[in-house]
Amino acid sequence: MSKLKQLAGETILYGLGSMLPRVLNFLLVPLHTINMFSKAEYGVITKLFAFVAVVNIVYMFGMETAFFRFATKAKADVKRIFNLTQTTVIIISGTLSALFIVFAQSIATALGIPEHPEFIIWLTALMLIDALVAIPFARLRLEKKAFLFAAIKIANVILLIALNFYFLKIAYDPSVGVGYVILANLIANALFVLLFIKVLIAWRPAWDKQITPQLFSYAYPVMLTGVAGMINEMFSRTMLDWWLPKDFYPGQSQEDAMGIFGACYKFAVFMNLGIQAFRYAAEPFFFSNASDKNSPALFAKINHFFIIVCCIVLVGISINLDILKYFIGSDFQTGLEIVPVLLLAYLFLGVYYNLSVWFKLTDKTHYGTIISFIGVVITVAGNYFLIPIAGFMGSSLAAFLCYFGMTVFCFVWGQRYYPIPYNIRAAIVYITISFALVYIVNAVPIKHAVLAPVFHISVLALFTYLIYKKEKAYLMQSV
Repeated sequence: MSKLKQLAGETILYGLGSMLPRVLNFLLVPLHTINMFSKAEYGVITKLFAFVAVVNIVYMFGMETAFFRFATKAKADVKRIFNLTQTTVIIISGTLSALFIVFAQSIATALGIPEHPEFIIWLTALMLIDALVAIPFARLRLEKKAFLFAAIKIANVILLIALNFYFLKIAYDPSVGVGYVILANLIANALFVLLFIKVLIAWRPAWDKQITPQLFSYAYPVMLTGVAGMINEMFSRTMLDWWLPKDFYPGQSQEDAMGIFGACYKFAVFMNLGIQAFRYAAEPFFFSNASDKNSPALFAKINHFFIIVCCIVLVGISINLDILKYFIGSDFQTGLEIVPVLLLAYLFLGVYYNLSVWFKLTDKTHYGTIISFIGVVITVAGNYFLIPIAGFMGSSLAAFLCYFGMTVFCFVWGQRYYPIPYNIRAAIVYITISFALVYIVNAVPIKHAVLAPVFHISVLALFTYLIYKKEKAYLMQSV
């Protein structure tokens, strides 16, 4: 129980550092979608940040995970590993940034914004900053400085919100338009450089003819896995622009549809934020406890309660969309039906991350690449066949099929190389009941503005209480 409490405590702190900023960042959705940007303009924002999300993975090249793996080995020189991984990230991100700046006009044209090559330059600077501070953030996690991690992230998003408000409500120039969203992110992230200035100044370029090739060998499959995963997550939105039939939604263009999808996708991000907070705490935790003889049972227990928490989040968000919908403009609310399916998809993505511990601990990271590219194939095929039939919902179902498929492959291969006694039956039961409960509750029409949320909150509270009563004994057991 003590190790579980330790992980839970760190997850809460990292949650403050990742979830609270994103919750605050969610306040930008009404600022962007209510009487500010059109659906097509919001679609441009969605497309550009999908591009950033994928390229950021390449910039960091999987070196965060490699840093944890090599820094936690016996007799490892953490400072040396830091310098080696930071050097690699700077070389790769610096080279790519130079290329993006040189070809900014061509990239802008390819992304459908030929009149704004400066957007590509701003995004490049944003990605370079993210890469520069990735290993310093990883070192904070390794040193269990979760509170400092959270404080830095929260300060960043407070500045981001202030800059968005200033640019969009005080200093707005229509010729810049959605570019202000990029500028706000760029300036806010520059704060990271200032806060890590001592760490960055202390860094020394380093290369080790023995360790550096090992870092590359371990990290590049992680990077490919990340790219494939991000394509699964982000490009499903772009595929609407490619494969949604004209006039599928009467009176709305493909750009309009992508803007609606991107805005509704924000609700599913709440699940992803919890997963991200958990990953921040769990990744160094798994590496640190890998040598413990009881680690398989511990990892199984962690996954069991992780699924339970995700099920509660799925129910909590999905049955309260009648209230949450007011956080986006009324023109964007037609896509809210996709939210429960996307939440379920993210739940399986979180389970996949848990199960993926086996190939990270056995140094078989190439399996992660294989699984992720299987996911890409499912994503592309699913979107290709389902978007023309079901529009938004088709893309959402493709995301679910992708992450479910990745989870199955990861479990099957993992049990062969690093057996962990996961309670699969309990997981299936909890997930099935949770998803069914969402549709049962939402099928009960309650129009009263007060009674509806009271009923929904009561259902959620009862659901949570019943789970606690059933799982209390197992929760208290020590592993």
